[in-house]
Amino acid sequence: MTEGRIGIIGGSGLYNIEGIKDVESIKVETPFGEPSDQYTTGTLEGKSVVFLPRHGRSHNILPTELNFRANVFGMKKLGVERIIAVSAVGSMKEEIKPLDIVIPDQFIDRTRGRIGTFFGDGIVGHV
Repeated sequence: MTEGRIGIIGGSGLYNIEGIKDVESIKVETPFGEPSDQYTTGTLEGKSVVFLPRHGRSHNILPTELNFRANVFGMKKLGVERIIAVSAVGSMKEEIKPLDIVIPDQFIDRTRGRIGTFFGDGIVGHV
C-alpha cells in the first residue's frame, strides 16, 4: 500500500516550508470557491507533501474569513490523506510564554454561523 500525500496547513508566521524539494506551485479550483493561496507541492524528508498558508502568503485573510472547505477540498484533490495544521495564538496570562505548549480549556467559539459541512443541497454523506 502506498502512502498518500501529507498536507501541511501553516498558520500565522508559517508561510512556506524550508527543505521542500521538487517544488511546484499549483492553483486548485474547488466547488467551494478560492482556497487561501496556491498550494506548494514537493518532497520533504522523502515524503510527498502539499503546503498551504492558511491566511495566504501575505497574511491577508482573517481567521473568521477562512474558506476552510476550499482549503481542505483542494488538499484532497491533490491526493492528501493526512493533514498537519499549525496555529499560533496568544494568551492574556503572563506566565504563558512564547513557545509554551498549552491545552486550552476555555475558548471563544467564532465558528458559529459558518457552514459546517461539505455536504448539503440534497446530498447526505458520511465520512
